[in-house]
Amino acid sequence: MADKSANVSQPKNYKLIVEKDVKIPLRDGTILYADIFRPDGGKEGGAEQRFPAIMNISVYQKDKVWIPPADLEEKANPHMNWETVNPEWWCPRGYACVRIDSRGTGKSPGKSDPSSYQESVDFYDAIEWVAKLPWCSGSIGTLGISYHASSQWRVANLQPPSLKCIMPWEGRADQYRDQAYHGGIFSLGFIGNWWLTHTAHHLLGRPRSYNPDAFHNDLMWNMMRNNLDSEWWRQCSARWESIKVPVYSVGNWGGYSLHLRGNTEGYMNAASKHKKLRIHTGTHFHPFHAEEGRLDQLRWMDHWLKGKDTGILDEPPVKLEIRTGGGKKPYPFRTENEWPLARTQWTKAYLRIDREQGIDEMATEGVLSSEPPKSVGKLSYPASGVTSAGVASGSSLSTTHGGGGRLGVSFETEPMTGAKEITGPLVMNLWVSSTSEDMDVFVTLRNIGPDGKEVYEVGQHGQPVPLTKGWLRASHRKLDPEKSLPYRPFHPHNERWWLKPNEPVECQIEIWPTCIVLGKGHKLRVDIQPRDGVGSAPYTHYHADYNAGAQNTIYSGGDKLSYLLLPVIPSK
Repeated sequence: MADKSANVSQPKNYKLIVEKDVKIPLRDGTILYADIFRPDGGKEGGAEQRFPAIMNISVYQKDKVWIPPADLEEKANPHMNWETVNPEWWCPRGYACVRIDSRGTGKSPGKSDPSSYQESVDFYDAIEWVAKLPWCSGSIGTLGISYHASSQWRVANLQPPSLKCIMPWEGRADQYRDQAYHGGIFSLGFIGNWWLTHTAHHLLGRPRSYNPDAFHNDLMWNMMRNNLDSEWWRQCSARWESIKVPVYSVGNWGGYSLHLRGNTEGYMNAASKHKKLRIHTGTHFHPFHAEEGRLDQLRWMDHWLKGKDTGILDEPPVKLEIRTGGGKKPYPFRTENEWPLARTQWTKAYLRIDREQGIDEMATEGVLSSEPPKSVGKLSYPASGVTSAGVASGSSLSTTHGGGGRLGVSFETEPMTGAKEITGPLVMNLWVSSTSEDMDVFVTLRNIGPDGKEVYEVGQHGQPVPLTKGWLRASHRKLDPEKSLPYRPFHPHNERWWLKPNEPVECQIEIWPTCIVLGKGHKLRVDIQPRDGVGSAPYTHYHADYNAGAQNTIYSGGDKLSYLLLPVIPSK
């Protein structure tokens, strides 16, 4: 088959037209402000040349120039903006770039409501308005990172007629499960800081002068008030059955605490006829602005917005960067025909409890074994970390006083006798009890090298991270039998099943997907903890008061088998 990947739009010497503060009217009479960057194509056959548009909406302020790091493949220019496409690259290739300040943010007036249903309706109206402008071909695509990806899922729910394709790049989709409540545990660290920071960006910076009431919302109160799943969350999340536009879902193995789940769930569940999945490594922004990443973006947009045959639909639908451990630069990609991989050998690694909780940082309390223990063992540990302030669940500083000792327990495999690949979603099946009415379970998977030291990967912020994580509040253990899969439990999070003191219950804990080839001599380690473990920041959680002074217990063996379900991939 001929390689069509080079059959993409080539840069032309168009003059760049920059239109600042364009007023976009909405159906309820509100106006949003946008910046439009577009090529001046002149006239062809007496008519103005028309171009497709790539559109974004966010609370990140269209007027704030992003000065990228020196090692970014796209170089700094006065038109770059955080997590959006670079007009100086896209406009010469025949695309307009449209950036919109969300209602009540930046220059746009109104009541701020980030990541909401209202924002999705506004985005729909903006897409249809731009599609009818005289310079626009009528074809709109969306492309961007994080917030600029999440907004794509939500507007796709509404099926704007002019929206021809989306490319959510590292984008959460289920606002409850992906962002706010991991396993029912409030993810205060990231979302709380995000909300405070963007309030400050608006009220303590230059926007104060032209929009003094900007970013005024009750986001944090509403999120905590709606602490079980409900229609409030469904309205501002992806509704897979309604998403029918072509989707190229792009995830990052290091994005296991915010975005990755949205990308894999989107690929599996969106009703679109045409779907692709790509998962890479690296920071939140380097792959997006890399030449390799931009070529994928351009081939997708050229196909759907310009009708070019770039060969992108001829290729296998899944493209994965295969991690071999500790790399700071991209790993090689491998294509696959489905997700999860059809040749996966679903393998149970049973928890074998050997000893009481140790105090050393890298201590283990047992083994991850291929054989189920014949009799029930149990292992207890404190639910609250003692700090220099004691157990201060009434203090605003209760999680910041400094730790006192090791939290939770750990299990490791025997050293690998040869390379073993683990790629896909995972499950921790765990029998637990507590002296309290509830119990939080934090699961961290780690790659331990032959020297006993952890082999880290690159997180979305460039920080060192372990392989992946999973979480569950035991009272949220109820499963939805229709949506649960053997390798991905689905918790409805719509009621609480409280614990009875010291009475064991079975929990199925969703662990976000990972990819690693464990080398010879390496060990897979799992930490089971009552609060955030290694590599959690900035995605840390709120630890409720029922943890204070409680003792948690895990069980394994006999009629209470606890195990890790691993997606082992045989070599092709």
